[in-house]
Amino acid sequence: MVVHTTAINNRMIRLTVYGFVERFATVKPERVFLNGPVGKKISLTLEIIPEEKYPFNVIETSALNGKNINFKLEKNPASKSTRYFLTVKSTAKVKGKYFDQIVIRTDHRIHPEIRIPVLGNIL
Repeated sequence: MVVHTTAINNRMIRLTVYGFVERFATVKPERVFLNGPVGKKISLTLEIIPEEKYPFNVIETSALNGKNINFKLEKNPASKSTRYFLTVKSTAKVKGKYFDQIVIRTDHRIHPEIRIPVLGNIL
């Protein structure tokens, strides 16, 4: 990064920024790819695991568009740690590609939402 200043001796200063990024949650897989022929059931289930250091609960789920997908989020009560399972199904009725995003709102003040991209390719 370069910072421009009005100082005569230092008109341009090069800055290097380092930082450690901690994972808030593990999402497996990180994206939803829904590919297949028209009329076939196409779905994918993701696993969302909060990191121990950053526990959270899900408040609400929504899609940016929601036109070509249905989804359902379930909490796994049998697991020792909190785990969520998000099942996404394609509802597209015509050939083509689409993009959407699922927004998962959490009760965590530092990271209030998780966004999961959804890419569809109906053949």
